[in-house]
Amino acid sequence: MIRIMFVCHGNICRSPMAEFIMRKYVKQNNLSDYISVSSCATSTEEIWHGQGNPVYPPAKAELKKHGICADGKYAVQLQASDYDKYDYLIGMDTMNIRNMKRILGNDREEKIYKMMTFAGRSDDVADPWYSGDFTRTYNDLDEACRGLLEFLKEKIS
Repeated sequence: MIRIMFVCHGNICRSPMAEFIMRKYVKQNNLSDYISVSSCATSTEEIWHGQGNPVYPPAKAELKKHGICADGKYAVQLQASDYDKYDYLIGMDTMNIRNMKRILGNDREEKIYKMMTFAGRSDDVADPWYSGDFTRTYNDLDEACRGLLEFLKEKIS
């Protein structure tokens, strides 16, 4: 089983969008027995008294436009122990990567990636929290998830 953890700052926009987009592709390609997908935050800003906030409503609405349901997802924080639990830890932007390395420690097994790498790009995933452009974020994530899926299919076969 290949285990993937998508990571962003608060785990209410980009990383849960990536999680549910990737789950859709995993299911469509009959790879649910081979690939497991989760998401988390580098911060605790969206976690109050041990309870994470749900997916941000505009992010949830953008997913719904594409037939994807994000019900039941609540923000959780990345833990140092996650390094040993996941095969791929994928950050949405440069700051996420920096914070992931701070939390996880040395990337001794080279498991940490930047999301858009899987789309053949070096830029960050557009952050809709600041831009309000959830469609652009969805498009970035969709492109990268499709690339990640192809990358993983090669690993599985």
